[in-house]
Amino acid sequence: MGKGSEIAVLDISRTSSFTDYLIIATGTSARHVMALGYHLGEDLKKQNVCVRVEGRQGDGSWIAVDAGSIVVHLFTADTRRKYNLEELWR
Repeated sequence: MGKGSEIAVLDISRTSSFTDYLIIATGTSARHVMALGYHLGEDLKKQNVCVRVEGRQGDGSWIAVDAGSIVVHLFTADTRRKYNLEELWR
């Protein structure tokens, strides 16, 4: 299984009531993003983490994996640039 690139970890615990950390990563394609989201969700479930994966029914450009105090956003490069979550949360 390939890995995401350009990984950013943002501590938003002081400004957010729904999570403490955002992890943002880029996949090489929509198919890669979908696979990353699927495998991350399955790996977390195996560790008994309550997890919710959003975006599986979409086009694969953005998947969100909610693990409570950590939310992971997986994007294609174009979608990541479009939404620019790093700037939004800084």
